[in-house]
Amino acid sequence: MTAVKRKIINDPVYGFITINHPLIFSIIAHPYYQRLRRIQQMAMAQLVYPGAVHTRLHHSLGAYHLMSNAVIELRSKGVEITDEEDIAVKAAILLHDIGHGPFSHALEHVLVEGAHHEQLSLQIMQRLNEELDGQLTLAISIFINQYHKPFLHQLISGQLDVDRMDYLSRDSFFSGVSEGVIGYDRILKMLVVHEGQLMVEEKGIYSVEKFLVARRQMYWQVYLHKTVLAAEKMLVKILERVRSIYTKEDDRLITLSQLDFFLGQFNGRMDNNALEKFCSIDDHDVMHAIKRWSHHPDKILSLLCSRFLNRQLYKARIQAEPFGDDFIRSKQAQAIQQFGIDAKDIQYLCFTGEATNTLYQTKDERINILFKDGTVKDISGIDNALIHQNLSAPVKKFYICLLT
Repeated sequence: MTAVKRKIINDPVYGFITINHPLIFSIIAHPYYQRLRRIQQMAMAQLVYPGAVHTRLHHSLGAYHLMSNAVIELRSKGVEITDEEDIAVKAAILLHDIGHGPFSHALEHVLVEGAHHEQLSLQIMQRLNEELDGQLTLAISIFINQYHKPFLHQLISGQLDVDRMDYLSRDSFFSGVSEGVIGYDRILKMLVVHEGQLMVEEKGIYSVEKFLVARRQMYWQVYLHKTVLAAEKMLVKILERVRSIYTKEDDRLITLSQLDFFLGQFNGRMDNNALEKFCSIDDHDVMHAIKRWSHHPDKILSLLCSRFLNRQLYKARIQAEPFGDDFIRSKQAQAIQQFGIDAKDIQYLCFTGEATNTLYQTKDERINILFKDGTVKDISGIDNALIHQNLSAPVKKFYICLLT
């Protein structure tokens, strides 16, 4: 009898993570997956929280670990999950973020215009499925919610999925922000399947509330922190500037990486050729490009790149009300005078925008609580819930970024 290949990975958040199936090994060993080592999970948050340098690979393995625990828990409660479904749902969660580009959400829709990372993840999974002789067919079916057991998809993508449980726990750990700590182990213990849907037992209500509050606090304290926002917007403005002045003849813009394709030739169609190129770019390509562009003769591009490299970022202000036109005009005039640029280029040095965080989308996603008497209620409709009144109210804030 052949011994089962088994590996343990020492994870700083959960301890030991076990890998013990040939398909999981094949996925982890693939170059598309290994690329996740070179993409930071929290983009520019490290400029505020220096420890936040973990990668998409860390997060992917952590979500895989939580999925493994969720399957064990549900099976112990009599939920039928076959061995094939077990491996498929683990493969799907391992690959759920494979479509992220450099600096994750910060450059989404910017570097590859119009492409959402979930759509790219699906395309890459389909490509891998061809290479792996169809072994990912069931995983893809679960990933796109076309399998007859919806709770398996809800474990991957829902209000209370293992993806969110891991990124809150992991981002909190690496950033040192304790407000993001959640009782993921208790939530996993409280999971139950009722009529094919993933739910939480009644006694897990308070753990779920803590999860929702932690998520909101992490958004405003970390993900949408004004300095993180300023750094990520600077990254976006750098790429916008490159696109606006890009010509094939300007070899000072050439990066000698596949970034060049997406800056100058990409026509919006993510065919196999474009996908292959996309799967070769990561944070290092962007940082190399920014170092190169910091010496470009274009005044705005070199200024933004030099400032970005040395963390001399936009000054950002975030507030509840929109900024007045007079205030914006005065700040723009200040930047035009200080840097001697044309008024038509002011959007690179002074601009406004909106940041929104909705804690809980009740329309399309629900966290259902299963009570002992068999009744089911959405968390937002429970009388004694700590935060039910404001659970689904979007919080919109307005920001201004100014180079000084």
